[in-house]
Amino acid sequence: MSSATPSRRLPLAGALRLGRPSEIWFKPALSVIVAVAPPNLTLLALGRLDLAMYTMAGSLCALYAHNRPYAARARTLALVVAGMLAGLAVALVAASLTGSAVVLVAVGALVAAVQKALCDATRVGPPGNVVLTFISSAALFVPQTLAQVPGHLALAAAAGVWAWAVGMAPGLLRPHGPERRATAAALNAAAAYAAAHRPGDGAAEPTPGRPRAAAEHTLGRARAAVALHTAWQTLLSAGRRSATRRALERLLVRAEVALAAPADADPERLRDWARALRGTGAVPSTGAAVPDTEGLPGRSATTPAAPERQPLWPRLRPLAPLAARTALGCALAGYASLALGIGRPYWALVTAAALYQANLTLTWSRGVQRVVGNLAGVLFFAALAPLAHLGPAALVLCCLALNFGAEALIGRNYWLGSVCVTPMALLITEFTGFQEPGTLITERVVDTLVGALVGLAAALLVADRGAGDRVEGALAGLEHARERAVRLLAEPRPAPAAVDAAHRSLTAALVDLRAVFDTACGERVRRALPADRVVLAEHAGHRTLAATTRHRAARPDHRTTEGVRP
Repeated sequence: MSSATPSRRLPLAGALRLGRPSEIWFKPALSVIVAVAPPNLTLLALGRLDLAMYTMAGSLCALYAHNRPYAARARTLALVVAGMLAGLAVALVAASLTGSAVVLVAVGALVAAVQKALCDATRVGPPGNVVLTFISSAALFVPQTLAQVPGHLALAAAAGVWAWAVGMAPGLLRPHGPERRATAAALNAAAAYAAAHRPGDGAAEPTPGRPRAAAEHTLGRARAAVALHTAWQTLLSAGRRSATRRALERLLVRAEVALAAPADADPERLRDWARALRGTGAVPSTGAAVPDTEGLPGRSATTPAAPERQPLWPRLRPLAPLAARTALGCALAGYASLALGIGRPYWALVTAAALYQANLTLTWSRGVQRVVGNLAGVLFFAALAPLAHLGPAALVLCCLALNFGAEALIGRNYWLGSVCVTPMALLITEFTGFQEPGTLITERVVDTLVGALVGLAAALLVADRGAGDRVEGALAGLEHARERAVRLLAEPRPAPAAVDAAHRSLTAALVDLRAVFDTACGERVRRALPADRVVLAEHAGHRTLAATTRHRAARPDHRTTEGVRP
């Protein structure tokens, strides 16, 4: 059986290819406008735009958690605001205690590493750690006294509370919007898999002699499984099980059945259900029996229980190489900028922090995107500066427009969004007073190139030596979960709760294996990765998952239901 050695080729043109915009691109774009405009316009009216950086720290929290149900969004936004305030507090206190740029760069690098690790471990994002690092790094180089820190933090906290309210406001009109979107995505993924694997499609079974022929089949099934897993996690984090949520759960059960038996599925019907979820109308009826939930408050026989939260430390441990890359790269980028005499080393620091992704290949792609986007962005700034310099009001309005443009475009490709982010960052520095555009442009270009080159060098220096071991661990975890499910299905009358738990564990193990393997493929690992074993293990896991799905769908305690209003 062959194994796969990670490719040494790093993509270039592919990194700049435009994708389709997110279905909800307008939500963060409008949210950030509503969150930023009132504080900034108030400061404009008071003649204190020099304080805008502190209010923007809180306002930019409105960019987060738009894909989460409102119960989970409330918690996530509160944590993001708290994290923003914590990073800002460290930066302001450090700035008030020392004027040494060397010390401040070191503090910024450490804070950036902590922000990266925590955001990745908790899966906060998009936009992840970059916004937090931008604010904390910029604040390090703002002249400050200890007496001013509480007032500046209060401004950020007030804006953060407003951003929290902005993020939660859509729930008043469409309280189940995130759950409906996640369910629609799962239905579409199941439909795509079913349509591609109808009888006679030629999909091969993965065997030792034909692993490549089955790879596409397995990957398609893995993508559908991820969409289903995400949808279930979304529903399970949505709080109380309302009638709408129960109806969405029934649709997910039908999507799972389609994934288990694609030959018997009707892809068009799945797509019709997905389209019906886009608006605010009734959740469509599945037209089929579902397990009775009477006498089981808060749980159905086919519905997974709320997911257990894994402790933070086990999630942080695998991120140690990524955190080390971030700390080293940010520090070296900042010091290189200082050595070149640049007055704003935090630009190079933030550029380095923005590069680091799950593996080396993705980090390289983000570096290409960052450089191209920033270079195009400084040209945009050169054209926009005369308009922004007409007065403080023009400056504020230009920043608002760029905020909207960044969120509208960044979903298509990071570099395209950076075309708006770069001039916005440059204009923010002018809230304290207009500056010479040529100087700003030169310094930004130099810091971008320095941050990208040094950041990529740090990524090469800090190898993720545990990537291969994590693949082996994920394979072992999947085999354990599959054996548990097989043993349960072999029992004459397995307990429904036990089958549900085994189904959840097996799904999570499959998703984890695919994520860990894909990440390892983009790293420089010392030994070949067991690609064939991964494909075969995924195929066996999905077959067992299909068996658990059929078992759960065949339970005798069924009743017919109708669609419900949202």
